[in-house]
Amino acid sequence: MRGAARLLLGPLRPALPLLLGLSLGCSLSLLRVSWSQGGGGGGGEPCLAPDGRPPAAAAPPGGPRQEDFRPRIVPYSRDPSKPHKKVLRTRYIQTELGFRERLLVAVLSSKATLNTLAVAVNKTVGHHFSHLLYFTGLRSAKTPHGMTLVSHGDERPVWLMYETMRYIHQHLGSDFDWFFVMQDDTYAHAEQVKALVSHLSISQDIYLGRAEEFIGGDERARYCHGGFGYLLSRSLLLKLHPYLDSCRNEILSVRPDEWLGRCLVDFLGVSCVSQHQGQLYLTHELAKNADPEKEEGRGLWGTVAVYPVTDPSLMYSLHKQFSRIQLDKTYQEMEQLQVQIRNLTSLMPSGEAGLAWPVGISAPFVPKSRFEVIGWEYFTEQHSFSCPSGAPKCELVGASKADVADILQAALEQLNRRYQPRLRFHKRQLLNGYRRFDPTRGMEYQLDLLLEAATQKGHRHLLAKRVSLLRPLSKVEIIPMPYVTEATRVQLVLPLTVQERDFVGSFLDTFAMNALDTHDNAWLLLLFIYDPYDAQRVGQVDVFAGVKAMVAELEKRYADVKIPWISVKTEVPSQVKLMDVISKKHPVDTLFFLVSVWTEVTGEVLNHCRMNAISSWQVFFPVHFQEFNPALTYRGEQAASAAAASSSSADFLRDGHFDRHVFAEACFYNLDYMAARSKLAADILDQDEVLEGLEVFDVFLRYSELHLFRAVEPGLVQKYAPRSCDPRLSEELYHHCILSNLEGLASRSHLAMALFEQEQANST
Repeated sequence: MRGAARLLLGPLRPALPLLLGLSLGCSLSLLRVSWSQGGGGGGGEPCLAPDGRPPAAAAPPGGPRQEDFRPRIVPYSRDPSKPHKKVLRTRYIQTELGFRERLLVAVLSSKATLNTLAVAVNKTVGHHFSHLLYFTGLRSAKTPHGMTLVSHGDERPVWLMYETMRYIHQHLGSDFDWFFVMQDDTYAHAEQVKALVSHLSISQDIYLGRAEEFIGGDERARYCHGGFGYLLSRSLLLKLHPYLDSCRNEILSVRPDEWLGRCLVDFLGVSCVSQHQGQLYLTHELAKNADPEKEEGRGLWGTVAVYPVTDPSLMYSLHKQFSRIQLDKTYQEMEQLQVQIRNLTSLMPSGEAGLAWPVGISAPFVPKSRFEVIGWEYFTEQHSFSCPSGAPKCELVGASKADVADILQAALEQLNRRYQPRLRFHKRQLLNGYRRFDPTRGMEYQLDLLLEAATQKGHRHLLAKRVSLLRPLSKVEIIPMPYVTEATRVQLVLPLTVQERDFVGSFLDTFAMNALDTHDNAWLLLLFIYDPYDAQRVGQVDVFAGVKAMVAELEKRYADVKIPWISVKTEVPSQVKLMDVISKKHPVDTLFFLVSVWTEVTGEVLNHCRMNAISSWQVFFPVHFQEFNPALTYRGEQAASAAAASSSSADFLRDGHFDRHVFAEACFYNLDYMAARSKLAADILDQDEVLEGLEVFDVFLRYSELHLFRAVEPGLVQKYAPRSCDPRLSEELYHHCILSNLEGLASRSHLAMALFEQEQANST
């Protein structure tokens, strides 16, 4: 019997834990159901509401009964008798939620110091503060470059302080948490000011600065000395505003800082303090004829402000000293962090092998395929062997030469720092130099140096040593850009010569499909370029008659579309001369998109033109993708099938290159072109031979201070077609045209294969 039971339970033994768990779970669930049903005090069926739903939750003893929450849809209805108010939506969610900036800096200046000390303040600490305003009592004062100036029209110091406080409250009171007020003869340690406001609470009335006693006043009341600057919280400024007029009429003082302090004490009972919440407002008073470079570094570092600064050169010397102190402090922090990283790396699974060099810098980029390998550039002290023009060797000039000299000096200093005092190195020659830019780290260098090593006893010896250096990427910042929209109308301009008229049909079809059918806000203007001979015969034989017929057919198909055209007679079709004709016929706010007959206009390209061309700020010159000659790329019987596969493939940028020799496509505003063109006219006095050698890109590059954005545009894909190069243009433009045609034939591998097949055919 026992054996039979063992045989029966043998196959079920692996499933016994599962069966036991299921039975236990079912038992517990049944017990829970019985407890929940019997919890109402009767153990019967649960009560139902009259409509069959379970009743609402029981109310607590003595409290109101909680009804079931059900969402209720309230229909929108507007009173037609009341005017409709348009809801203003902000551009940023930060503005909509009421977030404020941290700090505004206000600098008080005067007629005597606006162009000297105020400019020195702007050049030293202006770039450290995001929001910096200068206030002066001059009427119609000329604003120095790069400064935001507010003129009040009264040079009395107390009146200037009153108007400044009133202006800050009206225009900036709701945008900032802290207001730092200083004079232009004060040097403010920007990093310490920002660190100070980051540790203070914004919910309190704070008047923080260097506390001074009133002359003949209450010993307990203090005002903040204006020479050392002071901080005002937003809450205090809001409370002060209603009493500003009373302070102006009732308080007599010749010092603006004492007037403001008396106003705060009398009407709000707030006195100046030199410390708050454990934060000290440290200041440093300069002695007469003091040398900032001889001041103690430790005493200056925690200083918020230094006063008095009587000369701009003294301001620059102070900034140099503070920058040196900050740099030394940064190096010390880096060394401490590197030591901590080394100590922690030993505890990691990979140990010391996982420690990247330099310590704390990202590891080198690891390519996932051969197409992602970053190549090394070989250089010497005089030449580079990776030239932008494609030449095998070119001379080092400009920034590249300065970069090589700087990196050699840095390598020598590091070697001497490491091996002193036992050895002293002197550079004899750079044997080999390699560099590459790693986007995750920075510029990497490998240097083979021929050095002369000298010992302490005077022995000298030549040796070759390889060193590795890295110039890491600095802090990445977002460049502020003006706001643009994608609703701007784009005026396409298509210059057309006789040689290009056979390709205009494809351009018009693409434009109609991508712009007219989609109702994109884009207009087209054709510019027919006649040479003098064709212009004389235009009454008998019009060389552009076929193109004009295509335009008429397009206008008939789209009733609400008009495509204007302009005829120009010229021997040399200079791009600048053509734009002069078009610019005069359009408003100044027109956004031009200069295209060629091979340009395929798409909605994506039009949006990129709108977003990258910014009025009075930036012009955009896209680099189009030029397909190779299919006769060389796809040879023999594979041409048709390969071309079809290429057009249907997602990798449509495979058989071609970005043509950087052509500047035919450009996006810019008419106002920017007119401004640059006026400077060009004043420089060359409308010499035709000079205009024939210039393009629109040259006009903006030489005669405009706008940003020139030159970038590849994958959306601009041009089919292969042989371009005709006009020898009447300048030598440089003709050379670029020839290079564009030659590089647009095929890649090096395709050309090599074509030559190989030709040699094989000739040999047979």
